[in-house]
Amino acid sequence: MVRTTTKQITLADFLRLPETKPASEFINGQIIQKPMPQGKHSILQGKLVDKINQLLSPDKLAYAFPELRCTFGDRSVVPDISVYIWESVPVDTDGEIANQFGKPPNWMIEILSPGQSSIRVTSKILFCLEHGTVMGWLIDPAEKIVIVYQQDRAPIAVEMSEQLLPVPSFAQRLHIPVNELFELLKFS
Repeated sequence: MVRTTTKQITLADFLRLPETKPASEFINGQIIQKPMPQGKHSILQGKLVDKINQLLSPDKLAYAFPELRCTFGDRSVVPDISVYIWESVPVDTDGEIANQFGKPPNWMIEILSPGQSSIRVTSKILFCLEHGTVMGWLIDPAEKIVIVYQQDRAPIAVEMSEQLLPVPSFAQRLHIPVNELFELLKFS
């Protein structure tokens, strides 16, 4: 169940609150709790993060993070997968990865959960695109469709086929036909 507050608070107030499980996001002055991930969501998220990192992180091209809080503009969102090009990953004064990410991901991936509003998730992707994200995927495991959003382009729907899913230019090593993406749902 998604919990939404009706009382308006500030972003600074929200960031002082303790984290919730599942994560809550701050959108348009309201706190919206993400739905609890279920099996299909979790397996796609885990396998995609692994696949992206296996292909892109050894050469320091990009790194994929699951459930990473990203705070920018007037919002604090937690995409299912946030991919940052290597140079964009914030580090602290010790050269260690920073805890706060103050920029949108370069690429974001959202996996629709049962009962989750596709409009709300699409709105989050569009907000990120307006603030610098170059590509967003909205994966619907139930319908076996991926909607690909890109800056200054119309969204495209990629359905079950051998068609390769579009990826950002920094991720050209990643070749995922949409049918193979949904094969990741098989547990064998």
